[in-house]
Amino acid sequence: MNIVYDSEHFSVLAYPSCQGFELVDKDSRRMLFLHGIEAWSFRAAIDGIPEAARDIETIDAFLDEYCSGVATPIVVH
Repeated sequence: MNIVYDSEHFSVLAYPSCQGFELVDKDSRRMLFLHGIEAWSFRAAIDGIPEAARDIETIDAFLDEYCSGVATPIVVH
């Protein structure tokens, strides 16, 4: 596991061995795990953000939209 992005609101963890990403929304306490074609599409979408626009606010807004409606609540047992 590698932390590839971490802000006050979101974290993105990479799992190279299973070619996946875990997106964690810290505020809403939800997460989304992507692997296979979903992980590839996510990486392509991140790479599509122009270098000049890659700031915390832009990345956080992108992650919020990406997780919206599909991320699941984090439950601790």
